[in-house]
Amino acid sequence: MVSRDCLFAKMGYAGYSPGNQVADKLTPLEQALRAVPLGKAAETLELIEKLTRNVVRNPAEDKFRHIKLTNPKIAATISDVPFAVDILEEMGWVEEGEGLQLPASVRLAHEKEVVAIIDAKDFYTKEQEAQKRREAQARKAALDPEREALLKKMEEDRREKEAEGPVTKGSKAQNVGLGQLQRVLQQLGPPTNTQQRAL
Repeated sequence: MVSRDCLFAKMGYAGYSPGNQVADKLTPLEQALRAVPLGKAAETLELIEKLTRNVVRNPAEDKFRHIKLTNPKIAATISDVPFAVDILEEMGWVEEGEGLQLPASVRLAHEKEVVAIIDAKDFYTKEQEAQKRREAQARKAALDPEREALLKKMEEDRREKEAEGPVTKGSKAQNVGLGQLQRVLQQLGPPTNTQQRAL
């Protein structure tokens, strides 16, 4: 008979609930993929994914194993982007003249390289959303100095009231005078019998 603790150890839980699992350390490829500047990440990763998928689908085709870094599109999205060439080199690409070459001995796998690129794209999408939220909050705070001043004044008032101590006197009703309708009715006098019957 297998004990309960042994069963969980074999299942890989090791006593942790699914919400308490420790994140795995990033591989060198994942680290390289997350080093690209946020503003260039989407376009750069899109092109690197396309190049990688071409090699995965056609591993024997030599034309997919060469990247000319002087090509204007490649230069704009890879050569001129910090850390982009490092990603390709981490996958196994090597420098050759004006470009990169993937040696025939290197086999790229969908499960490894393409999935890592997709994960990095998801990471950058979340980072971009977080960046937009931070910028919106900063704009909101900068555009609404009145709100900040009002909150500051409210806090000062609260502190002032606390310093005065508790209220020890009761309030008294004050005679604020007659309203417009009451003044008109006083001028007209009490109603007559005929007016009372009409009401």
